Amino acid sequence: MSKLAIVYSRAQDGIDAPLVRVEVHLSRGLPGLSIVGLLETTVKESKDRVRAAIINCNLEFPKQRITINLSPADLPKEGGRFDLPIAIGILAASKQVSHDRLTETEFIGELSLGGDLRSVKGVLPVAIKSAESNRALVVPHDNGTEAALISSGISKTANNLLQVCAWLNQMDSLPDAETTGEIQMPHISDLSEVKGQLQAKRALEIAAAGSHNLLFIGPPGTGKTMLASRMQGIMPPLTEQQALESAAISSISGKGFNIKDWFIPPFRSPHHTASAVALVGGGSNPKPGEISLSHQGILFLDELPEFSRHVLEVLREPIESGKITISRAARQAEFPAKFQLLAAMNPCPCGFLGDKERSCTCALSLIERYRAKVSGPLLDRIDMHVEVARIPYKELRSNYATNESSMDVKRRVTETRNIQMTRNNGKPNAQLSNKEMDQFLNIPEVHLIMLENIVEKLKLSARAYHRILKISRTIADLEKSHQIEKKHLLEAISYRCLDRVI
Repeated sequence: MSKLAIVYSRAQDGIDAPLVRVEVHLSRGLPGLSIVGLLETTVKESKDRVRAAIINCNLEFPKQRITINLSPADLPKEGGRFDLPIAIGILAASKQVSHDRLTETEFIGELSLGGDLRSVKGVLPVAIKSAESNRALVVPHDNGTEAALISSGISKTANNLLQVCAWLNQMDSLPDAETTGEIQMPHISDLSEVKGQLQAKRALEIAAAGSHNLLFIGPPGTGKTMLASRMQGIMPPLTEQQALESAAISSISGKGFNIKDWFIPPFRSPHHTASAVALVGGGSNPKPGEISLSHQGILFLDELPEFSRHVLEVLREPIESGKITISRAARQAEFPAKFQLLAAMNPCPCGFLGDKERSCTCALSLIERYRAKVSGPLLDRIDMHVEVARIPYKELRSNYATNESSMDVKRRVTETRNIQMTRNNGKPNAQLSNKEMDQFLNIPEVHLIMLENIVEKLKLSARAYHRILKISRTIADLEKSHQIEKKHLLEAISYRCLDRVI
């Protein structure tokens, strides 16, 4: 009689969910249970949870020597996700449940001492991989909404261990995972609530249309943060693939996600006291940071110079590469970080440099020290630098109904983004490589010569030169112009107010 059972589950490795074979062997000898396979403490403790769960479900815990191997042995395992597959493996090896469905099913879930199934993090990547492997997935009921998002796979939910055992023995059925709640647009502040600031609104629309990084600079109280918080409402909805990538990161972070926000680009706004690890991710078992949680969405840094310079410098590489690799002595994890940077800052410590209403009280050395907190290389990676001036008080009394709504702007932005995605092989303008720019820009030689003269005069970098061209292409797309014209180029140059010798 065979005393071996193999149950399939999945571990967490960054945003990936590699397959784990839970091998359970029963043999003669003194009763005992040992688990091997590069385990974290939580996994080692699962033997006590599994023993209690099996006994409290009125099932028999084998009085034999039990050896459990989580393979592959060199893959780190963490969390309580292996409780359910370990329990199923013990029951299958002791012939209390049938083996028939084990080869075509994967299991994940934490067990309570009473045998109830508790939710675990990172179910969405598991559901994606299970569907690709053509296996069904059994998850706790509370994780059913995540698993149901993968329409190409079969996901079942259970409330306790006994339900899973009855399903394996074909005595009862398990309900299919279903989404709970309607997928709809949550309330987002409307752009019509911002009075005046037409240039800043125009810059916001261009940035949203082309996925360009944007920095607002101006005195306090001029609406920089208010404008930035409306960015999410004018962004085009995520595609299904983008939504899955964003939701998978939320799933493994343990923060969860709201089904109502399924197709809404994420908006993250960390406080300026955030550490570098909080921003890019880290830890002994690497977890995603704010830049990964804003993947396919917006990372808003308010009061940009108040962030530590060291913290800001870690943004330079992921802005270019769209990913972040976290290396530790024992392991390495890679997380996607294709975010759109949105930032706001005052022109000086007191905030009133260049203000027509109030005079600046800062010494020149203090202003230089304040601005030096944001390095030249980082500023060079921000496509647009836009001044937000104080608006006249009479404009504050204007009627909101006269302002353009977020929905109107979003319609134009979505149309423009669709033009880019079709022409650029699925990329917004901001993500074009230099080779792709030569292919898709379509700009007359005379305009290029004009831009080269301006770049040489201002002593801009090659990166700034290419970013101006990309912004010009987005402005032309907004006007549905096949060719970049002189006015598009000049408008793009006007959105680089902080350019200096770097």
